[in-house]
Amino acid sequence: MNCLRRSRTRQTGSMLLESLIAVLIFSMGILAIVGMQAAAVKASSDAKYRSDASMVANQLIGQMWVSNRTAATLQNNFQGGGGTDGPLYTAWLADVQAALPGAITNPPIVTVSAANLVTITVFWLAPGEPSGTAPHNFNVVAQII
Repeated sequence: MNCLRRSRTRQTGSMLLESLIAVLIFSMGILAIVGMQAAAVKASSDAKYRSDASMVANQLIGQMWVSNRTAATLQNNFQGGGGTDGPLYTAWLADVQAALPGAITNPPIVTVSAANLVTITVFWLAPGEPSGTAPHNFNVVAQII
C-alpha cells in the first residue's frame, strides 16, 4: 500500500503540466497560421497593384496603336513624366492616379524614341508604406510600328 501512495505523489500535477504544454504548442501553431494569413494578404494586394499597373500601361500602348504612329506624333501626344507632358499622357495620368495608390507623388514616366520604341514605367506605394520608401514599379517596353 505504501508503494501505491508514493507513485501517486510523484505523478501529482503531471496532467496539468501536460495540458499546459499542449496549450502552448497549440497556441504557437495558431500564431503561425495568423502570420501566414497576414503574409498571404500582403502578397495578394501586391499582386493586385502590379496587375493594375500592367493594365494602365497596356491601356496607353493600345491608345498609341490606334493613333497616328509617327515618332513625332507619339512624342508630342504621349510622352510625359519629365515635365513635358503630352495631352494624351495627361488624360491617361488621371486614370493611373485613380487606379494606383501613391501615383500622385510618383507619376509614371513615358518615353518614345525616334524608332518608336516606347518605355512606360509606372510607380506606386502600397497603403501603409512610408512616403520615404522607394516606390514599387512596373516597366513595359513596346515597339509601335
